[in-house]
Amino acid sequence: MTSVTRRDALRLLVAPLALAAVRQPRRLKVLVAGGHPDDPESGCGGTIARYADAGHEVIALYLTRGEAGIPGTSHDDAARIRTAESERACALLGATPRFFGQIDGDTHVDAGAYAAMRALLARERPDVLLTHWPVDTHPDHRAVSLLVYDAWIRAGSKEALGYFEVLTGDQTQLFRPTDYVDISAVAQRKRDACFAHASQHPDDWYPRHERMSRFRGMERGCEHAEAFVRHERGPALPLPG
Repeated sequence: MTSVTRRDALRLLVAPLALAAVRQPRRLKVLVAGGHPDDPESGCGGTIARYADAGHEVIALYLTRGEAGIPGTSHDDAARIRTAESERACALLGATPRFFGQIDGDTHVDAGAYAAMRALLARERPDVLLTHWPVDTHPDHRAVSLLVYDAWIRAGSKEALGYFEVLTGDQTQLFRPTDYVDISAVAQRKRDACFAHASQHPDDWYPRHERMSRFRGMERGCEHAEAFVRHERGPALPLPG
């Protein structure tokens, strides 16, 4: 019988551990930036849930607190209500809510806002950035998209950058997907997260998002999917699944 040297024994012991380390996926930090409470959830809530379920860290960044989003309610009261709704929605999806500090309906894209977004991304150091497609009828959606894009460029385009859609045809325009995520298994959680925004009457608009996810599912070959446009100058989007 051939004797096993100490070096051989050590190699036999370490090899399975090394193989396990290679197979273990790296934990990602994903930052999803939307204009208002309910935008990250409606645009890519299923993808957020799938990232979180896979053990990745997800931050939902809201440009505003939806101050102008409840008619007949003061900005302060609306911000309080919609912040609480965002927190409930994020808890359902497994994300952490953050607020950028601009005001709903009075957003701005200027030197100060660019600097603030660059500073935020430098602190968070995400691996993946998801935000609104910039060709959009809502100025707040366009604002957050441009701020994220500028910060991404200034940081060297190192992160994977993808754009999501909201109320396509009414708000998002000219959207031609490059990537898809099958959200069939988490479609109900996405719906629940959107319905956490009760002040926004999701019965009025969520059915359109459900039709969108079914249509994207037909394109992807599944029941429900979310679609993205990947910026080709960055890394490939490490989307779940």
